[in-house]
Amino acid sequence: MASVKDVARLAGVSVATVSRVLNDSAPVTPETRERVLAAVAELGYRPNAVARSLRTDATRTIGLIIGDILNPFFTELARAVEDEARRLGYSVVIGNADERPERQDHYVRTLLEQRVDGLLLCPTAEITPLVQDAVRDGKPLLFLDRTLPGLDVPTVRADGAAAIGELVGHLRRLGHRRIAFISGPAFLSTGRERTAAFVAAMQDHGLPVRDEYLEAGDFQAASGRASAARLLDLPEPPAVIFAGDNLMALGALDEIRARGLTIPGEVALASYDDLPWFTHVDPPITAIDQPVQDLGRRAVRGLVERIGGGAVEPVVLSARLVVRRSCGENDSMEGSGPA
Repeated sequence: MASVKDVARLAGVSVATVSRVLNDSAPVTPETRERVLAAVAELGYRPNAVARSLRTDATRTIGLIIGDILNPFFTELARAVEDEARRLGYSVVIGNADERPERQDHYVRTLLEQRVDGLLLCPTAEITPLVQDAVRDGKPLLFLDRTLPGLDVPTVRADGAAAIGELVGHLRRLGHRRIAFISGPAFLSTGRERTAAFVAAMQDHGLPVRDEYLEAGDFQAASGRASAARLLDLPEPPAVIFAGDNLMALGALDEIRARGLTIPGEVALASYDDLPWFTHVDPPITAIDQPVQDLGRRAVRGLVERIGGGAVEPVVLSARLVVRRSCGENDSMEGSGPA
């Protein structure tokens, strides 16, 4: 394998000159640059990125730690981050926290040891020691999708409150009154925010919020199915089940299908987070769609700005309601749906 000394020898320049050309760290004459680049091409020389990072204190890599790689939302988000990072000349190293604070800290430690230039973190529920250390040490860091109160870190996230309000209004116009909600865990900001938005929307539309219709899930399919089972076993089951994320919606759908119930005739279903295959279910599922691609792009741009020493403001994007047939045909059915 060719070395930098081989390149210098073939180009007839010093090793320092080769370094200046490859790192664009100091001006050289056009003729010298051409000779060096020609030698690089002829020898097939590839600079050692790790060694170069030790000299320049930059690796052109960013770390991304997500909550759960099995969740389609995080999978799509990781792809959006990777696409934008590549466009800006960065590579992405991904860690899956699996919603566990200790695993999150493991990846924070590992990625910082690998000397990533900055971190994008979808935080777990706790302010962990290594996250605190990263903030205190001034490491370029952005939170993505979730917030951690008490830390001065900019966050890029989506606000679904308005979309949830639109969904509840849509359900009310269809004649639905008995609406249940399967929330995410209260220890995550997204779980708390969606629950608060649902309760507020129900109150705004003059609909009762019944305690037995509020189920706490964990953003996993199994909890969605278990919650749906408890709701459907009630003496007066809900007419609508609104799941707080796509995996819990999938679990609820499994339980509804297992009981042979029709959607939306016997029970309607809606999801926070949209999925491509929701359009292929019969009937297609009404969902609240988060701007995942834009979240990923804005997060990467913000982090790169922080890496460069710039100030970054928090970014809040809006989710949107996508109406399909899983809650009823359309708003023209006002007053005719199940009570």
